[in-house]
Amino acid sequence: MNNPDRNSTAFLVVTLGCLAAFGPLVTDMYLPGLPAMTEYFGTTVPKVQTGITASMLGLALGQLLIGPISDRYGRRGPLLASMWLFLLSTVWCIFSGSISSFVAARLVQGLAGSGGIVLSRSVSADLFSGKELARFFAVIAAVQGLAPVGAPVLGGVILSFTRWQGVFWALLVVGVVILALCYRLRETLPPDRRNDSGIAGTFRLFGPVLRNRRFMLYVCLLSFSMAILFAFIASSPFIFQDYYRLSTLGYSVYFAVNAFAVTLGAILSSRFSDPAKALRTGASLVFPLGVATAVLLGLGLPIGAVCVPLFLTLFAAGLTFPSTATVAIGSEKRNAGTASAVLGSANFIFGGIVTPLVGLGDGLRSTAIAIGVCSAMTFLLMLAAGKRTA
Repeated sequence: MNNPDRNSTAFLVVTLGCLAAFGPLVTDMYLPGLPAMTEYFGTTVPKVQTGITASMLGLALGQLLIGPISDRYGRRGPLLASMWLFLLSTVWCIFSGSISSFVAARLVQGLAGSGGIVLSRSVSADLFSGKELARFFAVIAAVQGLAPVGAPVLGGVILSFTRWQGVFWALLVVGVVILALCYRLRETLPPDRRNDSGIAGTFRLFGPVLRNRRFMLYVCLLSFSMAILFAFIASSPFIFQDYYRLSTLGYSVYFAVNAFAVTLGAILSSRFSDPAKALRTGASLVFPLGVATAVLLGLGLPIGAVCVPLFLTLFAAGLTFPSTATVAIGSEKRNAGTASAVLGSANFIFGGIVTPLVGLGDGLRSTAIAIGVCSAMTFLLMLAAGKRTA
């Protein structure tokens, strides 16, 4: 990092880590305010919850739009534009006078926030490769593991002394700080490495990326692995508070400990000599551990029997997150922005599918099935990807 035309490593870690946190901040930070918003808008809980769905849809679709554009025009311009749009959409959320206006604002906010997610990976891929890239993806995965815990807690603290709009004022301040960092971020994709086939040709890049079978195997692998985390996040309040009767404080502590497992796995993945080895290790561990967790949950055994295998399952999943992203983007280095968009969108799409499924019927058994199936698929896809590499 001695090149004067490049930002320092410390600056990149801070900036890209903040950008990677956009997903959880946008979707999770205002969750404690849902009851107050239901009363404010004079509507029902399901209608207020459509704001979550809208933001997740925006986060998925926005990556598919911004990723290819950044391959054509560079990273910095699309990133700054998405950040300005994020600020405007956040102001829109604050002053929304109806639930329909709020949901529309949340969709735009998700679209804008997706720029930070997809470009944090693209910028990393522009500057680094191999073990260095794995290290940066480990930082991103660690932030994404911690942010779902910190975002609702921070939202709850803000709501203790202000109305629900205060959460979005806080998001606005965060957006301004990150925008200032983005103005200091130097362009990482020089003109000679950009796609020069025009805007229509840029979106045609999805064709070769989607036809890259090795890359798509890694996309599916990471999506199933991430779905384990989504299943835990979506079902944990009901399982551990309603079924296991943990207090609100007890649940918060338990959730934080398990989120730390994901973060620990993501950090340790960068210690492996080869990202592919970290991926194989994580996928090989997640299969027996995930199945064991699924069986114990399905049988409704006491929390003491479930907590250790669940912690280890999330740790193993954490090992796969940065390592899979590293080898996936590495297999599509030329079209890193488009590849990053496909990778990130698939994760949110899988998360959107798993989230309602774990609430069907008996939530305990639905979650057990989801964790068991996703763990098995992670392992099988790792074997399939390994065969294509051999």
